[in-house]
Amino acid sequence: MAETEKQSGSSPEDDAPLIPLNFDFMIPKKEISMVPDMGKWKRSQAYADYMGFVLTLNEGIKGKKLSCEYKMSETIHKLLSLLNTLDQWIDETPPMDQPSRFGNKAYRTWYAKLEQGAEALVSTLIPEDRKAAVPEVAVYLKEAVGNSTRIDYGTGHEAAFAAFLCCLCKIGVLRVDDQLAIIFQVFDRYLRVMRKLQKTYRMEPAGSQGVWGLDDFQFLPFIWGSAQLVDHPTLEPRHFVDDKAVNEHHKDYIFLECIKFINEMKTGPFAEHSNQLWNISAVPTWSKVNQGLIRMYKAECLEKFPVIQHFKFGSLLSIQPTKS
Repeated sequence: MAETEKQSGSSPEDDAPLIPLNFDFMIPKKEISMVPDMGKWKRSQAYADYMGFVLTLNEGIKGKKLSCEYKMSETIHKLLSLLNTLDQWIDETPPMDQPSRFGNKAYRTWYAKLEQGAEALVSTLIPEDRKAAVPEVAVYLKEAVGNSTRIDYGTGHEAAFAAFLCCLCKIGVLRVDDQLAIIFQVFDRYLRVMRKLQKTYRMEPAGSQGVWGLDDFQFLPFIWGSAQLVDHPTLEPRHFVDDKAVNEHHKDYIFLECIKFINEMKTGPFAEHSNQLWNISAVPTWSKVNQGLIRMYKAECLEKFPVIQHFKFGSLLSIQPTKS
């Protein structure tokens, strides 16, 4: 990937950490224990910061291919190295022979390595003057890879990874000009590690809505992936159900890479195994697809108690109401 110089026009203030050095970090914990608590979440600073992060990245990648040029900072390289370590641990932890087809128990061995090593891994990303943030930020990394009791993975775990990246932005480790690399390098690498986990340990989809869900495991890559395709000169939403278009363009577009993975994992007519996506292929423009997916993400993931009851709140993503 070609590295470009830092674009002119971004002032140092853009890169100033959002929090003071003497900031009180805290270990994130669950705050949403019953359905009426969901109001607290929707009014919280965490919700505003999380959605702000998702939407800022969404705007930043509109119309851009995976192969376009962007800055690769030292932090981005360190994040990729962290994800490579998780990938390597999968190779070192082969699935066990067991009677049940799903939920291979070797996943628990893999997860135990992450549980023990998460703070050391996160520590490599964070400069000395912010080391106090490590225990807080590491919680989101541990939450981002699935549940070791149920051996499942879903959009709540994916949200924890986005929260992990959001926290790194809030403490100033990731900067404004890292936006493209956050999705095109780090999130893309995360997706590939998660797909390998799902395949290797036959993980169950967490809280899947079956045929009515968008996808068994992910949601964000469809949002960000549809943003990439906004105003594309030739590819329209109807093309993603066409194998030829997917095979030709999947290396440039996250959305098509997700469709390719679904096609590899599922058999039968696309309209049957991925009905919601099939319906989306009838939407006339990518910009309408993108807006619709953002609404759907709020309604089907962020406003659903079974997903948000597991979300953890600390000092960086706070349950306190927004100040505005």
